[in-house]
Order: sequence, then structure tokens, then C-alpha cells
Amino acid sequence: MAIKISVVAFAAGVFLMGAAVRAAGPAASQESGGAVTFHKDALPIFQRNCQSCHRPGQIGPMSLLSYTEVRPWAKAIKAAVVSRTMPPWFADPQYGHFDNDRSLKQAEIDTIVAWGDSGAAEGDPKDAPALAQWPAGGWQIQPDVFVDLPPYPVPARGVKEWENLAIPAPFKEDTWVTSVEILPGEPAVVHHLCFDFEKHRPTTVYDMYEWMEVPRDEEGVARNSGRRLGAGEGTVVTREVGSTEEKRRQGRTILRGGTEFCYLPGLPYEDYRPANAGVFVPAGSDMTVSIHYTANGLTVIDRSRIGFTVAKAPPPKKFVPQGGAEDQGEAVPVVRKEGIGELAIPPYEGNYLAPLQEYTVLRDVELVWVRPHAHVRGKSVQYKLIYPDGREEIVLSVPRYDFNWQLTYRTSLKIPKGARMLVQFAYDNSANNKYNPGPSKWVYRGDQSWEEMGSPYMGFLVDRAASEKDLAGRR
Repeated sequence: MAIKISVVAFAAGVFLMGAAVRAAGPAASQESGGAVTFHKDALPIFQRNCQSCHRPGQIGPMSLLSYTEVRPWAKAIKAAVVSRTMPPWFADPQYGHFDNDRSLKQAEIDTIVAWGDSGAAEGDPKDAPALAQWPAGGWQIQPDVFVDLPPYPVPARGVKEWENLAIPAPFKEDTWVTSVEILPGEPAVVHHLCFDFEKHRPTTVYDMYEWMEVPRDEEGVARNSGRRLGAGEGTVVTREVGSTEEKRRQGRTILRGGTEFCYLPGLPYEDYRPANAGVFVPAGSDMTVSIHYTANGLTVIDRSRIGFTVAKAPPPKKFVPQGGAEDQGEAVPVVRKEGIGELAIPPYEGNYLAPLQEYTVLRDVELVWVRPHAHVRGKSVQYKLIYPDGREEIVLSVPRYDFNWQLTYRTSLKIPKGARMLVQFAYDNSANNKYNPGPSKWVYRGDQSWEEMGSPYMGFLVDRAASEKDLAGRR
């Protein structure tokens, strides 16, 4: 295949300065007199906003734990924060309020600039804060329970389709999961890794990869453009874990795959604890995993892991993803009307507006996060809420979407029954898009990075007690 896409922008990463999702504290004070130094002024900012990504085993291309590690990058760090390239945060500040806003305060930027301009002095190590404590093993959140996915040999070249895999959930009894972290073994080749919890079905076979064969042209573009993953009948391919033998049959895929709990570039975990919420997982559930690799010229073996924290007692709120957890007995909170399958971006088009997507809320809910997802031609996205009385509110505007940093924007917005969420994606298929692998090509909806998507994932909270009462009534 002639087209090669870099899933994570490591090549451009020398100017990266990653960010923790924890809220930034107050900037270092420069009013106490004396020079601005690393230990007293800069290091606290790095601890709060950078070290979660910039430490060994994480996505950042260099470690920012110590003065010795940081000093060679002082000028690059200054340039990155002044341009607000880092920390990565793309929400337009005119709209919405987000609990996990990664952007630096102006005082923090001024502190880093002053430190760099004054020679990036080390200062007295006695002025340094206590070392930040990070979980072992590369985790951002120390898991109570974790699952090792089967080792997966990723070839150096070729097109890998989305593959689905079913494994038993690691819970022996009804469990409330309060955070989910997906730790990719080889981030450079993991395009995405998502999963859902669902009740075990008699047709489900464990440790068997399953995917739909997609007819593609010589450049890797799907011939049946606009198809949805696993939709319709076709050639289904299966392969047992640990085997290279592929078997084919005509029909439909058995596994539905997962889309709700995801690793994407820049998105390692979801944490429901700040909202006093959790995801209910009944005993005997399965995890249906959807995993997609993008070859990058190197043969590697991916060993990804999924970690969970669990509640000792049921939390007051229940987290429900956009499509609803029908298998877990939860009422579907929204119904969607979309035409994203009709996506057709003309060659050299710099501002293509995708078909509008509309979501109608079926009952009172609390919106707690939004996670827009597109591919390398994604340019912008806007979420507009229309209340039943006609009032309009822009919930999220991302004027500069970045495929390499697919963020979740956490909020708290009460939405009444009957409200509608309108979501509009825009795409840049011009030569001005530095990530565009082929501006002369028509681009359609597809699963690969050189094709396109427009998925406005949303997450909601419902009251656990009310939810259980509703479930009992429907039984």
C-alpha cells in the first residue's frame, strides 16, 4: 500500500509537552524576589501538567522529571507553551466549562518564559516540591484489577482491519467500575483499542479474532465506501489467538466489538470517580474488544492491558454511554439521526461540512463528557444543544481538531427530555493539511486513518436509585 499514516506524531514530538488531566494548581509566584528557578518555580508546573505524559514508558518523547532531563529542552518547552501547542487542549474557551481543562494559566506560561529567558537556572534543590508519585508499570491510575490481552504480532506492512475479540470480564460478582485505563503495549501502532461490557451470549467464542473482510483498491481505500463496521453480510474472517491460520465464511460477524471504553492517541483512561459515578458490570459479563493496528514499518508484538478501579459500595450515580447499555438493563438515553455514512469529501476541499448529526434526549440526563472522533482530515467540530423551548447553547467547539490528541472534554450539564444535540464535523482535504496523505483523492467514510469518520461520543449520568427503580418496573 502506498499510503503510510503515523498514528502518534512522534516525529514532531521534540516540541511536545504532555499534560496530566488533573487540574492545574496555582502558578509559581514570582513576587517573592530572586531568580526564577527550575526547582522552586518550573518543576511544580511540570509535575501538575506535564509529567503524566513525559516520564519513562509514557507517550512523551522525553522525560521531564529532573533538571538534567528538562534543561536541554528549555527553549523548545518555552516555544510550545507560548504557542499553546502544549499542553494539548483544543476547546474554544468562549463555550462550555470543562473540569479537565489542560490549558496553562497565563501566569504559568509567564513563569516558564521567565525561567527560559533567564538562563533556565536550576536553583536550590531544597526548594523543590516532593517528588510526584506515579503508579508502577506505566499506569496513570493504579488499578485494582487488570486484564492482559493476548500478545498480538503486528506486521511491518499491510492493512489491518478492525478485529473483534471476546474475553471474560475479570469480575466474579456484580461490580461497579469507577475508572477504566487502557495501556497499549506499542502505542505507535495502536490506532484504537476499545471495548464494551455485555452479557455472555451462547454464540460468543472466547480467544477468537473476528473481522469483516473489506475489498480495497491498490491504495488501501475501501471499495464499498461508507460501510459501517460489521454491518451487513460479507466475508467474515476468524483466527484463533496464537494461530496464523485464517478461516473464512459468508455471513455476518457474531461479535459486535466495543466503542465505549477506548484508548485513542492522547486518551488513555476514563475516570468516573470525580463525578461519584460508576459503570455497573453484572457477574458473568464479557468484554468485547475492538482493536485496530496501523503498520508503521516495524514488526512488533503488542501486549496491551486494561486496568480497572472498583467501588466497595455502589456509587450514587450511574454512567451511561451515548448508545445506552441495553445489555445491562439501562434505558437508552438518546436516539440519533445521522448521515455520516454519506460522507464524501472532494479533492482539495479545505472546509468540507459533513452531514449534520442529531441526537434527541429521551429523558432528563446529565451530560458529563464529550469525545469527538475523526481521522487525519478532521478539521473542527461543534456540539450545539437546542432546548425544548428553542433556546440554543454551544456545548463544545473545537476549531482545531488534532487526530494525534483525541481528548475527552469533561463537563456537567443538565439536559431535559426532548432536547436535541446537533453535531457538525468539518474536514480539510487540502494540501494545507500537513497530515493529509492524498489531497487529490475523494475521501469516504471508512475505518482506516486515510479514510474518515465523525463520531460524537457522549457520556451521561443518571441517578442509580432511579435507574434501578426504572429497571425493576420494566421487568
